[in-house]
Amino acid sequence: MSRITALRFLSYSLCALLAASLFTMTRQTSASGLKPANITTIASTVPANGDVNPYGIVMVPTSVGNLVQGNILVSNFNNSQNLQGTGTTIVQINPNGATSLFAQIDASTLPGPCPGGVGLTTALAVLKTGWVIVGSLPTTDGTSATAQAGCLLVLSSSGQVVETFYGSLINGPWDMTWTDQGTQASLYFSNVLNGTVAANGNVVNGGTVVRMDLAVAANSMPAIESMTVIGSRFPERTDPAALVIGPTGLGLSGTNLYVADTLSNRIAVIANAPQRTTSVGVGATLTSGGGLNGPLGLTVSPSGNILSVNGANGYLIVTTPAGEQIEKVLLDSSGSPPGAGALFGIVAPGMSSIFYVDDATNTLNLFQ
Repeated sequence: MSRITALRFLSYSLCALLAASLFTMTRQTSASGLKPANITTIASTVPANGDVNPYGIVMVPTSVGNLVQGNILVSNFNNSQNLQGTGTTIVQINPNGATSLFAQIDASTLPGPCPGGVGLTTALAVLKTGWVIVGSLPTTDGTSATAQAGCLLVLSSSGQVVETFYGSLINGPWDMTWTDQGTQASLYFSNVLNGTVAANGNVVNGGTVVRMDLAVAANSMPAIESMTVIGSRFPERTDPAALVIGPTGLGLSGTNLYVADTLSNRIAVIANAPQRTTSVGVGATLTSGGGLNGPLGLTVSPSGNILSVNGANGYLIVTTPAGEQIEKVLLDSSGSPPGAGALFGIVAPGMSSIFYVDDATNTLNLFQ
């Protein structure tokens, strides 16, 4: 399967370690590549049309329309032929494993522009009013040479695309987090196509993080109030196996926005993210190196710790708000090298559990 498995970020060796659990208990992750015994596969993320490579994951906050509170939405990046940037589906999964198709998006019937079409990314959000927003970074043949700017697609609670957000500040939306106050919401998303295709594999410092402020109502489509670039100059590049590598996971805690700066192998902090009116550049470094190995997905746990998953070796790294890496847990050991490219979307709804998608196995998993 063509995923980020060929990232070739850094060579590494897996060492035996004794790792504490994410929150309270002690567990051991061994050099043999065995997963912790407390990982449960919830369900396959592959819908009837065969889409693969689950990327985005969110938990539904309220029941409305076809959305069920506590269920999990998962977006797929590849189609059944495993071509990147061509996935069109969002599946809804009950924590007990029941799966249904929430949306299958037809690029030819979109209500507005989405340059290049549909290829659903890790950028996925669901608002209390039932609106679902998902990023599209489309290709025509699964290669970075054909990648185009895409858009943010807005879906109703019944899974129908009702509008598109597009333009110069939306260029390869890759991941997203958000805040939701009911009638107001803010989306924070990363862009990874600013100059990357033209650079033909060379690193360019064009990645951005954008805050989009929305007016929201249950019975009318979300309306953009403003868009502000709050982070910039993040390194990014195209990759023959990974399609594109750049700033990925985002997580907000208070006024701090944490960014998985993949190519710099660090977690960045954008301070005062909700009120910022200018770009802070690449932000401050919360942590770098250590257990990090090409961090991709990222979320903030209820305790305030930052959870990130590595693109190069399948490990989850837990970092405190002070920047101390305190946990290292193997979540995926498949592939060659083990765990590479398997982990993108991750959510932590409780103090003792996380849900994550594994695109090596095309499954939704629970770690407790």
